Amino acid sequence: MIENIPSSGLQIRSLIKSTGELELCLASVPTPAPGPNEVLVRVDAAPLNPSDLGLLFGAADMTAAVQRGTKDQPIIWARVPDAAIKSMAGRFDQSMPVGNEGAGLVIAAGASDAAQALVGKTVAVLGGAMYSQYRCVPIEQCLPLPPGASAADGASSFVNPMTALAMVETMRAEGHTALVHTAAASNLGVMLNRICIKDGIPLVNIVRSPTQTEALRAVDATYICDSSSPTFIQDLKHALTATGATLAFDAIGGGALAGQILTSMEAVLSAKSKEYSRYGTAVHKQVYIYGALGSGPLQIERNIGMAWGVGGWLVFPYLQKLDPSVMKRLKQRVAAELKTTFASHYAAEISLTEALQLDTIAAYGKRTTGQKYLINPHKR
Repeated sequence: MIENIPSSGLQIRSLIKSTGELELCLASVPTPAPGPNEVLVRVDAAPLNPSDLGLLFGAADMTAAVQRGTKDQPIIWARVPDAAIKSMAGRFDQSMPVGNEGAGLVIAAGASDAAQALVGKTVAVLGGAMYSQYRCVPIEQCLPLPPGASAADGASSFVNPMTALAMVETMRAEGHTALVHTAAASNLGVMLNRICIKDGIPLVNIVRSPTQTEALRAVDATYICDSSSPTFIQDLKHALTATGATLAFDAIGGGALAGQILTSMEAVLSAKSKEYSRYGTAVHKQVYIYGALGSGPLQIERNIGMAWGVGGWLVFPYLQKLDPSVMKRLKQRVAAELKTTFASHYAAEISLTEALQLDTIAAYGKRTTGQKYLINPHKR
């Protein structure tokens, strides 16, 4: 132990009642004692990822949210629309902690040598419930940060870096040679672009505005297609022709974009084909949906032949299937390139209390590309 440890700490909790109300609050929870192979981390930084917002808000209508409680103990109340109540039934009346990942100082450890070796070190953690002042986790869920790296540097060491690396692993495992990525100006998109440049992988970046196009040009992206441009489909086909990409990862998850990607892939492949087939080309084209920035249904035209697929893809189930040696290699790469390839940038650092204020929620709840927020649970 390297400091006096309070008997309790604050933690953000999300509760959806069976009556259809969302309640967000700060709860005081006991500080746990680490088991033999566990460490106690003073959480100093935890990012607000889109996946975290899904658990934090559920299906509640945050545009009509109300702030209650006190300045130091705010309570956010919102209603889940009747049409979405059934989708929330699995979590009714359960007060749930939030926050997939974060980083902080190990201030106590269990008896094992491996746990004791982490005392006094700053580690990144994938442990859930990271919007907490103190978090006890198994040592396997920790990534020691390199010397000179701060908690803020390492707070996003898992979700985005591992997602980007897993996309590349998926590409190689399924026999593709290039990638397409949507919402590509995000922190994740910039990381994936850096990986692809470093590893020599052709990447087609799809963005939604000229501003995002300029942001990716600034980080040396080669192929950038703006879906708001009148020449989008033409630009996409040109990029697919140049790269040969037949695999896409789509963060939008609704609307016409996934279908447009498949249609453009088939058009490019057909143009190269020497023989006609009424079943389309034989090359398999795949779009994996890993996000839900778009809320509408998927729109797919049937001019894509028969060799295609659209499926859901989540990073952590994928990582759980990897050989431990592969996971070790990926973690080592993240640690080695933490301040370069996997560097994250944040629009603002906020406290636990500020995270439960309506004006702040309105800002980070937009999920605007390039406007990621970081929680510092010990900020006052």
